[in-house]
Amino acid sequence: MSKQALNPFLPPDTYIADGEPHVFGDRVYLFGSHDQEGGDSFCLLDYEVWSAPVNDLSDWHCPGVSYSVRQDPRYSETLRYGYAPDVVRGNDGRYYLYYCLAGWKGKDGYSGPISVAVCDTPDGQYEYLGVVRNPDGTPYLDFICFDPAVMNDDGVIRLYFGSGPFRNMQVNWWNAPILSRVYAGIFGRPACSFRQKPGPLGPNAATLCDDMLTLREPPKRINIAGCTGHAFFEGSSIRKAGNTYYFVYSSEKNHELCYAVSRQSDKGFVYGGTLVSNGDIGIDGRTEKQRANATGTTHGGIEQINGSWYVFYHRVTHGSDYSRQACAEKLNIRPDGSFMRAEMTSCGLHVGDLPGVGMYPAICCCHLTNGHMPHTANQKRTGIPMITHRDGERFVGCARAGTEMLYRYLDLSGTSQISVTARGKGTMRVCTDAGEQGSLRFTESDWYTNELPLSGRRHDTLRITVTEGTLDILSYTLI
Repeated sequence: MSKQALNPFLPPDTYIADGEPHVFGDRVYLFGSHDQEGGDSFCLLDYEVWSAPVNDLSDWHCPGVSYSVRQDPRYSETLRYGYAPDVVRGNDGRYYLYYCLAGWKGKDGYSGPISVAVCDTPDGQYEYLGVVRNPDGTPYLDFICFDPAVMNDDGVIRLYFGSGPFRNMQVNWWNAPILSRVYAGIFGRPACSFRQKPGPLGPNAATLCDDMLTLREPPKRINIAGCTGHAFFEGSSIRKAGNTYYFVYSSEKNHELCYAVSRQSDKGFVYGGTLVSNGDIGIDGRTEKQRANATGTTHGGIEQINGSWYVFYHRVTHGSDYSRQACAEKLNIRPDGSFMRAEMTSCGLHVGDLPGVGMYPAICCCHLTNGHMPHTANQKRTGIPMITHRDGERFVGCARAGTEMLYRYLDLSGTSQISVTARGKGTMRVCTDAGEQGSLRFTESDWYTNELPLSGRRHDTLRITVTEGTLDILSYTLI
């Protein structure tokens, strides 16, 4: 549906992952990795910057490629992909992009420095500047220089970065060759290839000099109190509101964004909770085995836009971790000021429920499950329902009997009919919160449309379940 801030909120052929939202002036800018549609590895494309007016979060625009890592002197056949970036406005008014280079499926992404590029505008043409370095001019390589996050804290430029053990494996990785090989099998990068000081993995905080490259002093390790079961893994992101620092990160569970708070920039952080899971795990008591989508890596940030807080994250498509789409949800705040966990929705950045009229793409489902969806973890899966593409169309594919698609939330109080466009041989059942609405039978190999009467309520969900056969679903229209 045109001019609606659906999830995913960017054009359906655009795959921006690891999104960092920042408001500069009267626009919100999204900086992130750039995946390829149906790709076989992470971050295969050049950086793009998307932005929208703060008063119209449905109107996203991109002027084109903003930076190619081919400018980086370290670019090579081995290191040729730009991973999760962040951008900060320097004290000189220019914009500085911090990123890391990595290879195929992340290989060697943990062994280099943090690179920096600069531009006069947030979404203009960035030019390579250098790498984060020690005061003596040598590249900084201690700890793990990965997933940089930056902020301008009243003139102090703060840099956060690092990585942690997956699934909270509290072991000495460098003396655990078997676990290192397991890690390599999952993530395509052996722990023993990391350059790191002796000591535990984890996030780090540093400050930069006015040149935006040189460290003022050695980085400090951040410890997060109370995060048992939700320890830091990767994806550092930092914000400040009032006197409080919010450190957002991807946890050891890999599918969730969590946050910690402190009144100090580099210590005293206390776990605050989960912001969002790209499998809706934890919502309504859902367990990991009951994940509502195929899950995978997640990385994102929070931003206050027009007085409301939002969490930006990504979902996985194409049965893999390699074609990730940007999504966002509004965050509700408890009386004590803490964030409530956001549920995945189809409406995302839209203000209120989606209208119960017009055509919606099937891929705006917030749940897509067959009841036993996998965690993708740097690999491709087949034989599961997935958001995919073919011949210029994006659709829900491989929807066999038992596949369920959920769309939340819509105002269906005035809707009288639904038409579904699909192909294949099979039957689907349509339900709303008001109950089962009926079934639709499809028998053709080309796209065609079936319809049935529909009744619903305000703040309603639409649930489409394949009951037999196998179908591809393109769209549905509400009348």
